[in-house]
Amino acid sequence: MSPLGRASIMCGIVGYIGKNNNPQLGLSALRRLEYRGYDSAGIAVFNPEKQEILCLKAKGKIDELEKKFSEARFSGSPFILHTRWATHGEPSEANAHPHCDCQKNIYLVHNGIIENYKELKEALITEGHKFASETDTEVLAHLIEKYSNPGQPLEDAVRHALKEVKGAYALAIISRNDPQKIVAAKLGSPLILGINQDEFLVASDPAAIVSHTRQVITLDDNEIAVLSPDNFFILKEKPIEKIEWEVEDAQKQGFSHFMLKEIFEEPEAIKKSIVGRMILEQGLAKLGGLEQVSEQLKKIEKVVIVACGTASYAGKVGEYMFEEYAKISTKLEIGSEFRYKNAILDDKTAVLAVSQSGETADTLEAIKEAKRKGCLCLGLVNTVGSSITRETDAGVYCRIGPEIAVASSKAFVSQLCILALITVFLGRQREMSLVTGKRILEELEKLPNLAKKILAQSDYIKDLAKKYSEYRNFYFLGRKYNFPIALEGALKLKEIAWKIHAEATPAGEMKHGQIALIDENFPVVCICPYDSIYDKMKNAMEEVKARKGKILAITTEGNEEIKSLADDVIYIPKTLEMLTPILSVLPLHLFAAYLGLELGLDIDKPRNLAKSVTVE
Repeated sequence: MSPLGRASIMCGIVGYIGKNNNPQLGLSALRRLEYRGYDSAGIAVFNPEKQEILCLKAKGKIDELEKKFSEARFSGSPFILHTRWATHGEPSEANAHPHCDCQKNIYLVHNGIIENYKELKEALITEGHKFASETDTEVLAHLIEKYSNPGQPLEDAVRHALKEVKGAYALAIISRNDPQKIVAAKLGSPLILGINQDEFLVASDPAAIVSHTRQVITLDDNEIAVLSPDNFFILKEKPIEKIEWEVEDAQKQGFSHFMLKEIFEEPEAIKKSIVGRMILEQGLAKLGGLEQVSEQLKKIEKVVIVACGTASYAGKVGEYMFEEYAKISTKLEIGSEFRYKNAILDDKTAVLAVSQSGETADTLEAIKEAKRKGCLCLGLVNTVGSSITRETDAGVYCRIGPEIAVASSKAFVSQLCILALITVFLGRQREMSLVTGKRILEELEKLPNLAKKILAQSDYIKDLAKKYSEYRNFYFLGRKYNFPIALEGALKLKEIAWKIHAEATPAGEMKHGQIALIDENFPVVCICPYDSIYDKMKNAMEEVKARKGKILAITTEGNEEIKSLADDVIYIPKTLEMLTPILSVLPLHLFAAYLGLELGLDIDKPRNLAKSVTVE
């Protein structure tokens, strides 16, 4: 089985070694990873005065861990911290990280899953090891203990132990017997090193370290890094990269929630996604990441877009764009399903992976499978240095800064914009005319200001959310380019207003079964801008009204006739049909966020969810 082979989600890792002996630094960094979702937290610190490692754990929020830390008042370096979301073993202090060996000599934090932990645990118990938790992670601490010898460097024991492990891991490890170092290791879960003068950090996410340094090294699979107070080394030399966003980007900046902040950043996300990437007078998209494979792309006869969750809905819009305008056969595949299909791929197929984090396990595995079959592999990601960027042949960055809220918003509109640019890039290689290329780019250039007009209706949309908050079921309908937006609207309700059940379907499919659900207690959100299938959407709305369903319509400015069908209307500015999803999704994001707040829910960290799914 692949290293990315079982169900898990993305927990948070922070490690520090250097001149600062106050672990409060680590707790502050850990807070910047709260958006990933977690149920417990912990810290382990080497205290030089006592020559021992002190460990604290707490179930629940980081506040609980901080209370314990304030009472304990210890200092030291190195220190490692972790936020955990339970996979093996229920949420509890015993199951929280860091975990240690029998002698309380080795402490470690871990993201990922150890697939063969049961076999390893049984063997270690037979050898006399005593376990204190139900987790798969604790096996690693005892396994490293098994290979440790007096005077031996910690990294040697780690290397021997990891040879026995099957699964996925990002690790930060410290030892009382070899105290002036952190050993970090990676396989299948993201891990980066922060490089600064007289101090080094290790983290699962740039958000944890960007306030200390923007110089980072991204570990590759099967690499082990050793950090000391004044130096570091890795098994092979790695280039230093630069994080392209500021620490302020990962703060709320006056908004009550990251989700709201990021929705209101969508106009800027559109602008950042397209600026410098359009040659208007020539009707060309300038995508440096794709230019290096331009000749290969000219020979491509088929595109497979692979993505999961919200990114898959962006990919579905891209499927329509590529086929209608670039005249290239395209299919959207869900990453978790694609992995287990015997997909027909060859050297005339390009596989495009779409992922905000660049770490989505199923999408990453799809790329690896496509490479094995000789495909040109491309990436559309937001995170520099992520696993997908390193596995693909070429690609395009969103470059919109961090997205902290669990539910994606600004990354989604960025993905849509870049897919439109790729459409022009591919189309102009083929049959797309100069006039068509220019028109698409000119309309793209207008979108940031058009998006601001939609967000200016936020108070009205907030009132609508309050009005509809009494309902517990919603239906979303769309067709063609806006069918994926119906899916996205329903998903956002399910994610951040999770007390509400929501479904979505193509409007033309409703009469094949789903219409049985409609009554006065089942409101329907209809996405019906003036476009090629507007009249078909009106027919669907008539069918809803005939069953006494309430309708919230999203349509183009100036459409007055729709008021005879809809109970409420949100207007969006006119644009090209292929670009309407970039505008029509904005009110749906706001509507879901305000509904979640109306229901008293944490819209940044919905229950049972985390930002990135890094293991299947």
